[in-house]
Amino acid sequence: MKIYLSSDMEGTAGIVDWDQCTAEGRDYARFVSLLTDEINAAIEGAVEGGATEFVVNDSHSAMHNLDPRALSSGARLISGRYKPMYMMEGLDSSFDAIFLVSYHGSMGAERAVLSHTYSSRAIAEVWIDDRIAGEAAINALVASAYGVPIVLVTGDQTTEIETRPFCPDARFAVVKDSISRFAANSLHPSEACALIRREARLAVEGAASARQRDFSTHTTITVRFTTADYADLADRIVGVERVDALHARISGTDPLELYRTFLTVVYLTRGLAS
Repeated sequence: MKIYLSSDMEGTAGIVDWDQCTAEGRDYARFVSLLTDEINAAIEGAVEGGATEFVVNDSHSAMHNLDPRALSSGARLISGRYKPMYMMEGLDSSFDAIFLVSYHGSMGAERAVLSHTYSSRAIAEVWIDDRIAGEAAINALVASAYGVPIVLVTGDQTTEIETRPFCPDARFAVVKDSISRFAANSLHPSEACALIRREARLAVEGAASARQRDFSTHTTITVRFTTADYADLADRIVGVERVDALHARISGTDPLELYRTFLTVVYLTRGLAS
């Protein structure tokens, strides 16, 4: 069994501040170690469930956070700043299941530590059809395109609430309860890893029957930008329709093309934000 693991960082137990998950922060190295422990807990639980092969996509920030020597079970590592498929780079139909480790809530969530949706400066909220979609839900488009189910998601309670409608048979390891955007009540790291390990094992054991949402029917991604400038810029992209001053829409029946167009919006508007 082959597992694809996409790792973010804001959903790690104990992380509540940008200083802890940006390379310039004084606490960064310590909290990367905690993230690595959670990734390894997911891998080790998957091994207990029967998985034999792992590819980890380092998807946080500049995407070169993880030390490849520290990964368990000979996992391959995808890292580097520019990836055409971003948080889902390297996924294809050869995989049996997907883990999303250390994910977080959407930008508009009431209680979600370090909440954002791909670009905190440019994007205020994203919906898929009529549901708010965080990064995990948006990445489910790629999972659907390749027919590989998302079976494990780790992070805070808001991540579970927002992601469950898009990943009906995924297991969730809630390692912290967000109090605000910069405060949370976290499990002890050892308890967080034990929870992730257990849920990963159960996720792998149930992967063969796991359902996922079908995005091959007509699907619409709606993006609300923080300012009209971003909406104006997005409107210049083929496949993007501006709805009003702050909103733009991407529609279609090909989930992979929807995701790629959304990424183009992210990369272009992020450039303006910088």
